[in-house]
Amino acid sequence: MKRWIAFALALGWLLLSGLLSGVHEASAITIQEEEELSREFQILVAEHFPFIRDPMVDKYIQGVGKKLAEQFPPQPFSFHFHVIKEDVYNAFATPAGHIYLNSGLITAMDSEDELAGIMAHEMAHVTSRHISEKIERNKKIQIATLAGLAASAFLGIGGSGELAQAAASTTIAAGQSLVLSYSREDERQADQLGLQVVAAAGYDPAGLMRMLEKIRAKQWYTSNEIPDYLSTHPTSEERLAYIDSYRTRGAESPAERPRRGSDDFIRVRTRLSALYGEKEEELRQYKNAVNRKPDDPFAHYGYALALARSGNTDAAVEQMRSALEMRAFDGVLLNDLGRIYFMSGQYEEARNTLEGVVSLDKDSNETRFLLGRTYLQLDRLEAAVTSLEQVASWQPDYPNVHLYLGNAYGRWGKMARAHYHLGMHYRLAGNPGNALFHLRKAKKLTDDPALLASIESELRKAVGEEKKAAESAKESKPLVGFSPPGRSEKTAW
Repeated sequence: MKRWIAFALALGWLLLSGLLSGVHEASAITIQEEEELSREFQILVAEHFPFIRDPMVDKYIQGVGKKLAEQFPPQPFSFHFHVIKEDVYNAFATPAGHIYLNSGLITAMDSEDELAGIMAHEMAHVTSRHISEKIERNKKIQIATLAGLAASAFLGIGGSGELAQAAASTTIAAGQSLVLSYSREDERQADQLGLQVVAAAGYDPAGLMRMLEKIRAKQWYTSNEIPDYLSTHPTSEERLAYIDSYRTRGAESPAERPRRGSDDFIRVRTRLSALYGEKEEELRQYKNAVNRKPDDPFAHYGYALALARSGNTDAAVEQMRSALEMRAFDGVLLNDLGRIYFMSGQYEEARNTLEGVVSLDKDSNETRFLLGRTYLQLDRLEAAVTSLEQVASWQPDYPNVHLYLGNAYGRWGKMARAHYHLGMHYRLAGNPGNALFHLRKAKKLTDDPALLASIESELRKAVGEEKKAAESAKESKPLVGFSPPGRSEKTAW
């Protein structure tokens, strides 16, 4: 399956089905349209690429992104960062500030400097509005051409790679410049702005160059598998030389510049490979790493995660304890030890471990969420509700916290709140029909003014989402033989 063809051409489908509905020519894209396009784009990405929804990974990536975003001029939108479970070395940006990083790209990195370099480069493409301006410049493209792009995209998804490329070539010839590949000037501008941002944030600008060299060296596709005009980031010797020249003009040499967040980066890289890489391969790799480097706590950590993922929780506990002998107060390692205890049904051990983590880090959403689930397993319902409500107050858009809150309140006999949280869960999970059922039940069962106001607000959102889903289903036409290959991954465990 030609995933790159499907994704790169999907913009044509989005323009056809969304922004261009009912008109004959594409209109210039405004900030509002850019945000709408980005939302539709994210839905399409989620249908074809599995997301990694790992709280620790997400917190870290968002943290690096926030450091970089502070160095950009004010923007009319917020940046959002997503990690896709995909081994291909790639990162890409969509309009309105959404940055996507492949897990395989992150696990190939050696430092946070490299990660920051790639992220800043993609953010620079967004702030420079390179994709949006391409759309604006092509406002004369006819719907027939956009339809060709859409057809090409779905032919690619359907598996007919050669036909998809032939259709794409014809369509591009007709539409000239509606492609997602960046020009040399686009790349130079993104490189220049990105390098300025990473330096201002305290990172080594050489990180971008090192990562681009790795991407170039890794030949995931042959030339006949992905055409040049669909290459999202053309890399030339001229470009690498320019980046190197900029780096060497900096005030500090790489040796003088302090490394940023190395332990945090190594934890995240280890977690991504051990939990989301190829299971048997990662198990073998980390077993070998422990044998080669018995004094490396992160080798034991990775092996513990890989063992737990494979179901060998007893051995995983031993490996995690070995890691903790070298990093006794590492909250991330302790949290994952608690998770392994939870997975194996050792709930008291999980409770003791997780309560210890909370005493070290009172703001850890992941730990409080797992601790709430542990209390639920131990039938400590009030403690479960307290812990889970704390997570919901910090992360109200997390569907699963509402699922377990609904469970806890229901078992506690507080049915209005049980139905309210179940309604929240289903709405956030994209099921407005079930959301309306539970929210209406909650409304009938409560006379609490504050809860009633929250229920009414959620009902309005669910009604709107159900109406939009019905309209979308009515307008869409079935695609014969099409089956989306991927879904979001909450966690590998």
